[in-house]
Amino acid sequence: MSEEWHPPAWMYRNTRPPNDNAYFENMTRIIFQAGLSWKLIDKKWPRFRKAFMNFHIEQVAQFNNDDVEQLMNNPSIVRNRAKILATTNNARQFQNIAKGFGSFQRFIDSLDKSNNYALVVKVLNKRFNRIGPSSARIFLYSVGENIKHSEE
Repeated sequence: MSEEWHPPAWMYRNTRPPNDNAYFENMTRIIFQAGLSWKLIDKKWPRFRKAFMNFHIEQVAQFNNDDVEQLMNNPSIVRNRAKILATTNNARQFQNIAKGFGSFQRFIDSLDKSNNYALVVKVLNKRFNRIGPSSARIFLYSVGENIKHSEE
């Protein structure tokens, strides 16, 4: 008899994230989880929050090379330069989206979600670093979008 699966508490399944910082945090979590144990990331996540200024987009977008080097020397997080750089670049993308759409939620809502979010996945893949088709789908699921599992 198998236990029914329930999404982790950090996933927004019957609601949406309350603000852009929460969307940004979920995207970053998906990026850092790629290729690693979800349990490992879950255990380290409180230290990720501290290292990345509670995922305050305006602060992370200002990170420079010195900040990246500090993060690379921080043993309490996953020290992956490509993922750290993706996080800082993605914060800047969130800023650009806020300027153009007012919020990330409005941006997502402006996109065509037909064909199981095919266009949304392509847009996320093109616009954000380290977000491929699989991670885009997981991210969309984690922020309460009605995307269905795909075999791609």
